[in-house]
This record gives sequence, structure tokens and C-alpha cells, in this order.
Amino acid sequence: MTDTPATPLSAALPDAAARALYLAVLREGGRVRSAEVGAEDGPALRRLVELGLLVPQLQDAAYSAVDPRAATERIGTEIRRQSARLLVEAEQLPELMGELTRAYDATPKRRSGTAGVRYLTAKEDIRHELELLAQEFPDETMTAQPGGPRPAELLPDSLDRARRVHERGGTVRSLYEASARLDPPTVRFAAEVALLGCTTRILAVPFTRFLVFDRTVAVIPAAGSADSPSHQQIARLLAQGLTQRAIATRLGLGERTVAGHIARLREQYDAETLFQLGWQMRGERL
Repeated sequence: MTDTPATPLSAALPDAAARALYLAVLREGGRVRSAEVGAEDGPALRRLVELGLLVPQLQDAAYSAVDPRAATERIGTEIRRQSARLLVEAEQLPELMGELTRAYDATPKRRSGTAGVRYLTAKEDIRHELELLAQEFPDETMTAQPGGPRPAELLPDSLDRARRVHERGGTVRSLYEASARLDPPTVRFAAEVALLGCTTRILAVPFTRFLVFDRTVAVIPAAGSADSPSHQQIARLLAQGLTQRAIATRLGLGERTVAGHIARLREQYDAETLFQLGWQMRGERL
């Protein structure tokens, strides 16, 4: 594969400034003196000379406009030549990338837990896995972001990821708490991703953090397991009649964390209200 980069069509054509200058030269009879070209038109002038649309007349210190047909034929020939080369390179690409693909497939994947479940603890491993999942399942990413507004320092990275998903033809659907509507950076972020076709919704009830890729693979916090000590403590305190806020204070946890555990307990006990959940759990203990 050659190392010579292809010239895109946009780079082979005169830009708006160059076109405007060429038309201005034609209005002046097809000839312009160097002294009559302002400094702001310097880049456009050089571009027209590169394309062969203006020819320098060194003895007269002037430039003459020439027929665009000659430049069109020359540029078209170059584009067709590059297109043929790119087609050949495209056919060679699978073979050239084959060694890298085989090496990637042969790399041992770090896995733990039961079949179909992976547990990751290091932040760098989690970010790496999320990027791999986003590429393997490119069509749709659904994300739930509890905790109110997103930290402002994380929004540029999130916007960059949304752009990469959009470039692959996918979309991102996000869920936020109602308080996020009052945070200007989060609102601006939602407006920017909306231009990429992404959607942002508000949910007024407590929920836990998760990501779902193409409705096939889910990423959830392992700390929310029903076997965790916090989960068991919250269940015990609920059975004693404590409120969500009191439990959070007693255990030193955030109210949103406690709300997530309670949501799972309500699902486990098929309880519609917190009172019903506490009543059923007290009955179970008795």
C-alpha cells in the first residue's frame, strides 16, 4: 500500500474565496495586477495558481485568468487516477490487515465469573471494555445516568464518544434525573448530542446506573448485587421501619444508592409501595 495520501475532491477544487477571486478577475477583463491583490486574498490567489486557473505574468507583475476547462480535465484525470489506486488498495486491505486481525482474535481475554458475565474493577479496564462494546455493538447505546447533573469535566469525553457512535451510524439514548434540567452544562450537552440524533429523557423516580449496547449486552454496577452487605443491611433496616433517608444516614450511603437497593427489593418482593415492602419484609422476618 502506498504511503502517498489521496487528495479529496474538496481539496482539488477552488474554495469559496478562490472562486470569488477568480470571478472578480473575470469582471476586470481576465487580468489583474499583483499590486491590486490585497493581502487577505493571498491564500485564494495562491490556490488559483496551484489549480492553473490563474497564470502568472512575471514581466508584467500580473496574473491572467485561463479557461477552466483545461484545469477541469487535469483535475478530473488526477481524481480518476487516485480513485483507481484507492480501489486497488481497498481490495488489498483484508490481506494487509489479516495479521493484525488474527493477532487480535488470539489475544487472551481476561474473564471471570460465570458464563456470560464479566467482572471488572479497574477503571482503565472498564473504559477499555466500554469502547470495545461500543464498536462491537454500534447501532444503539442506552445509558442511565443517576445522580443529577453530570460532572462538567466528563461531558467533553461523553460528547466525543457520542460523535464516534454517530459516525458509525448508531445513536445514543440517555436517561437523567429531573435535577439535571437545572444544570446548564448538562443541558448544553443534551442539546449538542441532539444534533447527532441522540435522545435525552428525564425520569422522575429513582433508578440505578447502567448501559445497554444494541439491547444485547448490559453493563451494571457490581456493587448493586443482592448478595452485597449494603443490600442486606438496607433490607434489615427497612424491615425495622426506617425511611430511605434514615437508612442512608445510618449506613453513610447516598440516598440514590439506597434508592437503587430499595428498587431491587421492591422488585424482589413484588411490592408497589415502600410501606408494603417494609410490611412484607417484617412478616418474613417473623
